[in-house]
Amino acid sequence: MSEQQKQLDAHNQATSEFIEVANKMVNERGFDAKLVSAALMAASGVYATFIAAGNQGFLAPGGVDKVATMYKNNLSYIQKRKKEELEAQGLTPKPMAEAQSPDEDKS
Repeated sequence: MSEQQKQLDAHNQATSEFIEVANKMVNERGFDAKLVSAALMAASGVYATFIAAGNQGFLAPGGVDKVATMYKNNLSYIQKRKKEELEAQGLTPKPMAEAQSPDEDKS
């Protein structure tokens, strides 16, 4: 197995484990799904900052832009794959409404 395939497999395993934890928070502990989604995003931002700048640093505006672009590109890729998956099942995928932040639901 190539190093690239090992990294891809590890990435997929880590992603699955995060989703499993998120599902347990929603299904077993009663957390709101949108809150869990926002918390996962916040945790990812905290960890991305740590990886780039350590415990005593923070991201400069250019670093924030770089991380935000990576998130946007990754999310776009996920949507493309999801659409392809639905089409492969013979379904006609349609985009859903714009995402809302957890605070928007409380108004």
